[in-house]
Amino acid sequence: MRIGELAARTGATTRALRYYEARGLLPARRDGQGHRAYGEEDVRLLQQIRTLRDFGFELEETRPFVECLRAGHPEGDSCPASLAVYRRKLDELDALIGELRAVREKVAGQLDRAERAKDALAAELTEPECEMGGGTW
Repeated sequence: MRIGELAARTGATTRALRYYEARGLLPARRDGQGHRAYGEEDVRLLQQIRTLRDFGFELEETRPFVECLRAGHPEGDSCPASLAVYRRKLDELDALIGELRAVREKVAGQLDRAERAKDALAAELTEPECEMGGGTW
């Protein structure tokens, strides 16, 4: 199949496919007329890349998965290098979650402080004024 068909089947752009080729993630095969030629195995490679990219993996982080598929493994994550990337990504995500929790706590603290200040100001503004009993002025 040609580059346009591969792009249509995988949801990638032809520009992205050329970029993947330049980065060595997609093989650069040519047919007898000099056109790029792709097979079903390339569809699998691109599906793997796109799935990982959808999960937030950087393009270079997909390389071990692509190499695993190219080596003939049934899944791109059945090789030790792919598993190592998964572990690193989980560590990265755990760190980000920790940072987000800390920021959330700060925002929640600021919200609590702001609400207490607003309530105190509202109470101050709505307190009845002291009335003098008894006589007239």
